[in-house]
Amino acid sequence: MLFAHLKRIIGLERLRLRGPRGARDELHLAATAQNLRKLAMLIPMPKPATAT
Repeated sequence: MLFAHLKRIIGLERLRLRGPRGARDELHLAATAQNLRKLAMLIPMPKPATAT
């Protein structure tokens, strides 16, 4: 499911960097982006202040 999410939502359809190290670095960046998205969903949003 995680790779499907990377491919479909984040847009990692093909690797753009060359070589094994480039591919590894690109996958690490995509995984980091995915983890940051998950982390952002865990942080509660502040309630809007009401004008008085």
